[in-house]
Amino acid sequence: MSTKSTSDQFGKSRVQSLKVRSFILFSNFFLIILAYYQVKSASRSLLIEYWGSDNFPWVWISSALVLGSFIGLYHRLVERYSRLAVVLGSCLMFIVLLVGFRLALDWQGMEASISYAFYIFVDIFSVILVEQFWSLADSVSETDAGRKSYWFIGSGGLLGGVIGGVTAAAMLEFTPMRTPDLLLSCAAILIVTFVLNLAMGRMGLYREVPSEGPPVVAAGGWRALIKSRYLILIACALLCSQLAQPVVEFQFIKAVEASYTALDARTQYISSFFSVLGLVSIAINLMVTPFLHRYLGVMWGMMTQPVVLALSSLAFMAQPTLMIASVMKIADRGLSYSINRASKEQLYIPVDPVRTYQAKAWIDMLGYRLFKVIGSAMILVLARWLPLGENAVQLGWLTLLICGVWILVLGLLAREYHAFVNQAPAPA
Repeated sequence: MSTKSTSDQFGKSRVQSLKVRSFILFSNFFLIILAYYQVKSASRSLLIEYWGSDNFPWVWISSALVLGSFIGLYHRLVERYSRLAVVLGSCLMFIVLLVGFRLALDWQGMEASISYAFYIFVDIFSVILVEQFWSLADSVSETDAGRKSYWFIGSGGLLGGVIGGVTAAAMLEFTPMRTPDLLLSCAAILIVTFVLNLAMGRMGLYREVPSEGPPVVAAGGWRALIKSRYLILIACALLCSQLAQPVVEFQFIKAVEASYTALDARTQYISSFFSVLGLVSIAINLMVTPFLHRYLGVMWGMMTQPVVLALSSLAFMAQPTLMIASVMKIADRGLSYSINRASKEQLYIPVDPVRTYQAKAWIDMLGYRLFKVIGSAMILVLARWLPLGENAVQLGWLTLLICGVWILVLGLLAREYHAFVNQAPAPA
């Protein structure tokens, strides 16, 4: 057999292997998000049932503090064991805890404490599973393969969110299942995820490749920020989004609580809403984002979220209904998951890769949680002086203030971005 023929066969075999791995990773991410959306709506509905919407900011603060401590432990495990071993161990641990929480929710007199702990568990569940998935995907993918397949792999998560919300709502409506039973459906999906990862590991499809770039280190990431006005402005823009998120979430939760008093009906609505949110995100990604980026530029993509959020907040202040609150929530999270995410990644392209890794690590691991705590604390402080009412309408003024600062920051960032892009060579 000739050398060229052997080379061609090797090339075809490698391409086939990459396709199989991409499909497996797509399926894996689909199952993770499918499982998460079984319990995402349940955790919120149960917390409303036993604590009421007014206590949500306290839970968000508790969750951020617990998550910050847990992430450090998780990273030490990743350093000590293989990523696949950590994935399998995490799946088993979450399966056991889900079954345990389901049994505990039937304990008389303990429902309030269990629902509080369960909400925090779901936050940890989502962060850990998603982070370890992408960590595993990064470790088994080469840079070129990642560029070609990550859009497809990430689509598995969007699809999982849509189907997860639909199936959760359908099970509550058409079967005898109740809200706490969604924990068991989540556990069942994680069992399938565990088996899939175990099988692929034994087939050798999760063999790690050597790292092609500098490690991502959170410590010292703030130093990379303060040395660059451009990176400071990026961080401020992204953290404005995180500051507004708990305010919008609080108003949405208050509106849901006022409209649905029955636990299962409330869970069903929240599940259906998350499916619609996922569909809107997909539609924006496919139809709006490419148009804006091509004809108006990346900064208009960044500007879309605060402008639409401000307009929807004004609409909610004028007509505080659940429908308008849901539109406002979609304006926040739907645009954040789609056009904002696609736009912000392009902002880092002109920056030196090492400084990008350091800055993003600080923003993603520390900044987001810190600003969510600040946003939650602002709600608690304002709740003492403002007549929030059942829909927390007056918090709309805070959202408008945040959006105003956000738009101002983006205006300053636009000048820095165009200066960076027009420089040749790009700054180190």
